[in-house]
Amino acid sequence: MTDPMNDDLTRTPPATPTFDPDAAATAEGLFGLDLDPLQARVQVIPVPWEATASYGRGTRHGPAAVLRASRQVDLEDPDFGPVWEAGIGLLDLGDGVQRASDRVEADALAVIESGGQRPDLAARVDRVADEVQLNVQAQAARILADGRIPAVLGGDHSTPFGLHKAICRAFPGVGFLHIDAHADLRQAFLGFRHSHASIFHNTMGLPGAGRLVGVGWRDIGSAERARIAEDPRIRPFFDHDIARELAGGGTWRDIAARIVEALPPVVHISVDIDGLDPTLCPSTGTPVPGGLSFRDLQVLLRLLASERKVVGFDLVEVNPGRWPLEDHERDGIDAIVGARVLYKLAGCALSSTGLG
Repeated sequence: MTDPMNDDLTRTPPATPTFDPDAAATAEGLFGLDLDPLQARVQVIPVPWEATASYGRGTRHGPAAVLRASRQVDLEDPDFGPVWEAGIGLLDLGDGVQRASDRVEADALAVIESGGQRPDLAARVDRVADEVQLNVQAQAARILADGRIPAVLGGDHSTPFGLHKAICRAFPGVGFLHIDAHADLRQAFLGFRHSHASIFHNTMGLPGAGRLVGVGWRDIGSAERARIAEDPRIRPFFDHDIARELAGGGTWRDIAARIVEALPPVVHISVDIDGLDPTLCPSTGTPVPGGLSFRDLQVLLRLLASERKVVGFDLVEVNPGRWPLEDHERDGIDAIVGARVLYKLAGCALSSTGLG
């Protein structure tokens, strides 16, 4: 097995000998790259699943929308340089996940409309979710075994659980940087074990899961607050505390430094797009006032890359929406922001040094 911590892995050659990163994208790949995704250093697993989305729906369209929007991203990143050179590929897994999501759509909606009073249907949805996560886990394990960096592009926030399993097995004690409006620590929600609101309850129960550092959390349930208080592995940086410190003259740079300091040397990043200011993601399923600016995220990821080793990441809850112009078929700001967040995450992982 190739050592996934080896920084001396041979970089994947550019997509083609004549690839011009400044030209308009013409290839169909992620960020306009024309390469075999299986040869990319960063391999992104698309998971268009949103069965448990309990408010706004549409995140199953997120992977396809981010793919389209990625072709508009300039490839010389001001923080991480020519990220594209290492190769970033979106895997083609066929339509299996989409068909699985469609298969349980009616059952999931019936559970949601009943307020969680249909445990029989919720269990059926969870069984199919188990199948999806086994597939994600297998893909992630293969990527890690090949010495590359796995990522998930959702879908709702339940989608990276299989990736988290693979990461915890490969890197016992791994820390999770969780950027989100919500803590996602509910044991279940509306009866779904694999709820978007339960991802980190499930992940923190995995053997090998280390510290959970939450950033931007601002919608918290009472049981979640009790869990946070009781579990010393969970370190929240609540949005209201960040706002209070900044209003008192503190700096985001100092706060970001404490966030990174709270993490162990090896880190997985999980970004729910609703962790950002909702002006950047107005179509996401559960937008909440407050949150990080894109600049805040840039500063945090650049600092993280300089002091920790990032071994995987996920980006979820991108609902493309529609651009508010005459061209109603064009994806909205959510997809545009999502594509740039994905490129930043890839750059952070590829540039991370593991000095922490």
